[in-house]
Amino acid sequence: MVRAICYTLAAVALCAALFVFTEWYVGKQFKEFYDAVEVLYEKVEDETANREDGFAVRTLWNSKKEKLHVFLPHNDISYVDYWLSEACGLIYNRRYELALGKLEVLKEIARNLPDAYRLKFENIF
Repeated sequence: MVRAICYTLAAVALCAALFVFTEWYVGKQFKEFYDAVEVLYEKVEDETANREDGFAVRTLWNSKKEKLHVFLPHNDISYVDYWLSEACGLIYNRRYELALGKLEVLKEIARNLPDAYRLKFENIF
């Protein structure tokens, strides 16, 4: 009986540690991605962005999404891929006004997506 209680408490503690780590890790990855999108947004706003700037953000995102596939559904990751590809294509064609709209959506996704996976009451029920 004591052994079963100890095993149960150990399992609960491990699950709690996993949830805390996941929340921290996903938040950190999206914070770094948000910062990169913010810099790209400012360059697009100044109309100084070029293909390499978009490619740098895409490369950063590709390195992050390899690990985020463990924690997030593939649909959420492909959603970011879609908006980032749209923005990079517009930057490449120097259509800065349209790219600003796509980057604004990306900033909003990067800001709000981690909240959907936080250990909060409304996410549990």
